[in-house]
Amino acid sequence: MIPSPVSRSILFIYLSSCIPSEDAHQSEYVAASDKRREFISGFTGSAGQAIVTRNSAYLFTDSRYWLQAQEEIDRNWTLVKCGAPGAPQDWIEWIVARVRGSRIGIDARMISHEKAALINSKISNLDSKLVYPPQNLVDLIWKEKPTKSLEVIYVQSTEFAGKDAHYKLDKLRDWISQQPASMPSYSKAEPNASQMHVATLVTSLTCIAYVLNLRGSDIPYNPLFHAYLFVTFDKAILFVESAKLHPDVIQYLQDINVEQRGYTELWPFLRRREWGEGKVLIAPQTSYAISLMLTHFRYTVAPSYIEHMMSIKNETEIDGMRRAYLRDGVSFVRFLAWLEAKLAEGYDITEYEAAFRLTEFRRKNKHFMGLAYENISASGANAALPHYSPKKSTAHMIGKDTPYLNDSGAQYYDGTCDTTRTVHFGRPTTEMSEAYTRVLQGHIAIDSAIFPEGTSGRQLDVLARKALWKDGLNYMHGTGHGFGAFLSVHEGPHSFASNIPLVPGHVITNEPGFYNEGKWGMRIESALACRKVKTRGEFNGDIWLGFERLTCVPIQTRMVKESMLTKEEKAWLKEHNQRCYDRIAPFLKEDKRALKWLKREAERGIGLAPAAAGIAIDWD
Repeated sequence: MIPSPVSRSILFIYLSSCIPSEDAHQSEYVAASDKRREFISGFTGSAGQAIVTRNSAYLFTDSRYWLQAQEEIDRNWTLVKCGAPGAPQDWIEWIVARVRGSRIGIDARMISHEKAALINSKISNLDSKLVYPPQNLVDLIWKEKPTKSLEVIYVQSTEFAGKDAHYKLDKLRDWISQQPASMPSYSKAEPNASQMHVATLVTSLTCIAYVLNLRGSDIPYNPLFHAYLFVTFDKAILFVESAKLHPDVIQYLQDINVEQRGYTELWPFLRRREWGEGKVLIAPQTSYAISLMLTHFRYTVAPSYIEHMMSIKNETEIDGMRRAYLRDGVSFVRFLAWLEAKLAEGYDITEYEAAFRLTEFRRKNKHFMGLAYENISASGANAALPHYSPKKSTAHMIGKDTPYLNDSGAQYYDGTCDTTRTVHFGRPTTEMSEAYTRVLQGHIAIDSAIFPEGTSGRQLDVLARKALWKDGLNYMHGTGHGFGAFLSVHEGPHSFASNIPLVPGHVITNEPGFYNEGKWGMRIESALACRKVKTRGEFNGDIWLGFERLTCVPIQTRMVKESMLTKEEKAWLKEHNQRCYDRIAPFLKEDKRALKWLKREAERGIGLAPAAAGIAIDWD
């Protein structure tokens, strides 16, 4: 909502004010106390930007959230659909096209160095610039802002992490030592002390949790805690609130030679340059406030080495993910069997109740630590909203005439799970079946891909879309993303939209879909691990890669149009569902309903078989 006229005078000191979704650590998911964009606009999606000028208010978001945003914002706001035909690609492009002699206010902590530098470079010739108020303008009017979390931090055992913090810190220090001195390329002189790289400042919460083998509970669905980490060749300092540290964690930090200071003590530490001479390495995603504090003489921007380390899972982490996805698959099967039975018995089940029930099945699993993200449980038109999440008071009943989509996952000590299945409880139309079959063909094409080293996710992306494109169909979100080992459900730098080459140890989701706006939607998502594979030709040697499927949830065949599938695709579908039965059945001996459902899904034919009289017959 737009603030009252009194509050508005505070907000509009500048010609326009930007309110990003991110927090001071550039997190995708943020704590309740950092949901400033949600507070000011009413839009609850995880990605978006608000810009408020003297007379107007704009909300920018991508195609995943267009319909949701339109429903949530009020008449004071104008929705800018980033990426739509004739629309800007993002909010930065929109600003650059409009500013002349402008001052744009933004909290320097809430924008990355990378974005701030880009904007300044584009608007400086337009007599415009970013300005940084001493206080966050939204905070000044947010009277009932939630307090910061003080949830305790805990240690992630090497039983699940595979490598200890000593190893990871040593690797990080090796990387620092390998960075060339910061000096002009034409210089032939020996670098002096001020030009050498002596430390790195880590601001990403995921990277801090990973490198120290620590986890927390400050951000919903993410086992993270608010902190900064400063690492030199001989010491490391963790800036975190001491109230979060149990005596066992304090001892653990001492054992790995990490000093602890208060969270806000980072700023005087940077101002006093306590590390002495030399430059600090920072990632492009570091907040611009830190860049301003250091001044450009004191830092060098470099891609995050920890992000690179974190993205390549070790064998312990991948083994853990296999176990986590198996347990999670058992819960998903129990849920689908329960839901189908209840609907067949005539019960009315809402999207919210279905999501709640699946969570209850997961809660009983070993190592369960909560959900990985808010449940996407959608029927009918709601399934056409890629990131729709039901509310108890407004959730729709799950119908039998349109597909039901469930995209959900859990956090376990040994893995972060992310799975989507779309099912139909009645008789799908030809249009639904054909679209679903195209989505399935794209899913199979990615899963079955064999490719040489050096191939990026972006180069494979077309495989997921080729079948859809054949019918003039498409989806506007990415085909898949990396994910963590009991960390964030979205992790980089690789994805199917990235130019980063895929390597063994990368894990990535495979999630093509199709969304018929206002009617129905469908998506199939499984998690994959990139592995070396043997090929018949072995051209250029042992350089060939493929995927191992981690997800173990059957894919419903009711909506599949068999005549559209190749022989290989039919075999893949049959093999996948049989594999799910073989692996999950031993865990369902006490759940006869789920075991019967699983066996039927493994054995049933594809689609609805036409009878001689032209009547569709279900294989059940």
